[in-house]
Amino acid sequence: MTNTDITVKKLSGLDHLRSLAILMVLFYHYRMFQHPQWLDNIMGFGWTGVDLFFVLSGYLISYPLFVNMASGKNISLPEFFIKRFFRIIPAYLVVLTIYFLFPAFHEREALPPLWKFLTFTQNFNFDIKNYGTFSHVWSLCVEEHFYLLFPLVLITLLRFKVWRKAGFLLPALFILGIGIRLYCWYALIAPHAEQDNFWVIWYRHMYYPTYTRLDGLLAGVSIAVLFAFKPAAKTWIIKRGNVILLLSLLVLTGAWFLCNEQESFYASIFGYPLVAAGYGLMVIAAVSPTSILYRYNSRVTALIAKLSFALYLSHKGVIHLVQPLLAQTGIAPKGSLMLVLCLLIAVLGAFILNKAVEAPFLRLRQRILNKRKAITHKNVALLTKDSAA
Repeated sequence: MTNTDITVKKLSGLDHLRSLAILMVLFYHYRMFQHPQWLDNIMGFGWTGVDLFFVLSGYLISYPLFVNMASGKNISLPEFFIKRFFRIIPAYLVVLTIYFLFPAFHEREALPPLWKFLTFTQNFNFDIKNYGTFSHVWSLCVEEHFYLLFPLVLITLLRFKVWRKAGFLLPALFILGIGIRLYCWYALIAPHAEQDNFWVIWYRHMYYPTYTRLDGLLAGVSIAVLFAFKPAAKTWIIKRGNVILLLSLLVLTGAWFLCNEQESFYASIFGYPLVAAGYGLMVIAAVSPTSILYRYNSRVTALIAKLSFALYLSHKGVIHLVQPLLAQTGIAPKGSLMLVLCLLIAVLGAFILNKAVEAPFLRLRQRILNKRKAITHKNVALLTKDSAA
């Protein structure tokens, strides 16, 4: 097997998970529109698709950085932020502009203030009842906070040469997350248990804030730490890909039962780390050569994975626009055919967004990175020449 084959296989496993995550989100969110009854019966756990995205992001973002650290290389903050900026911001700003310029795109009551979107603070003190339009961008806020703080933490650890002794940080952060959720529950949520707007308060203080939703990202980072710094353990683990995949399904089954009442105490406090653990095991399986996720390649999941970010940004507005139009043709609003057509059109919208915005800016990103690399190589060559002289 060539190196190219290995890369494709690895990406295929992760593409399966990206496509799973976005499909879970799409079906879960479709319930806010007119929808078939069966969707309510099977998609109660669909909200965890976002947590799968968190685990994937934590792993994919941190693993290259840890590999550099393990090999004694420096972390380039400019390169890191250039990659993140061009991957996320252009498509995000385009969809945000559409939401603010075209009220017909609004799927719910009202938009939060523009400054909250521009500063990625929309997920703090969020009133989902009155400002529910474009609400799903809360998860992007969480990821942006991670992208900003995580490399800075690594740079600090490298600067003070303590990164090899920082193994306590990850378990400490997991425990801190549980402690924060306990505080939020007893101090901010439980006093409102008998009120009609309890669900609004629960979402505001438990579901949306960054400080209560770090478990998935931390799970992904934990996998990256293990793989980058413990090669013997990595070798042992990835030989058991299907066993790990089965274990992940068992853990997620337990999480499904625990989170059956999503706004309950046990789901709020312990559900997120259990979901993160289940999806973390699934990510390990996806990069294990012995796993079916790794071995099976699919153009369909590769395409869905490629469009996943554009789909996530635009799907609610697109479905909100097209469902009434399709209903005028005689298609039953709550029928399965309507669901399929709406989702296909959402995919088409994401495809257009990808081709018109994402792809050009990713090409621009690559040109900028190549130029930076060329300048760096030139400077190194000059320094080498001066030293030799």
